[in-house]
Amino acid sequence: MKDNVDIHVVLATPEDMDDHHSDPHEAAERLNFILHAMYDKADEDIDTGRLERILHYTWEEWHQNASLLDIEDDELLDWVDHTLATWDDADNSDFY
Repeated sequence: MKDNVDIHVVLATPEDMDDHHSDPHEAAERLNFILHAMYDKADEDIDTGRLERILHYTWEEWHQNASLLDIEDDELLDWVDHTLATWDDADNSDFY
């Protein structure tokens, strides 16, 4: 269940982003935007472990991504929708 996951536990801080981005404050805000979108768009009855894996995957996919500050919000939301829609079909074995 979605309510069993505390999104605040996975949110980024500027210190998390300092080694990878020229503007760690903005990078943390961008990553948190993606994490919140993922959480908000997930089904209310999603399995807790599944949502935790998806959020972990999202963190790993974006926290060092050099393009994070350059991608528009609508493109990030498309990525979120695509990830949720294809999670079962994708090879995410590293995150299971």
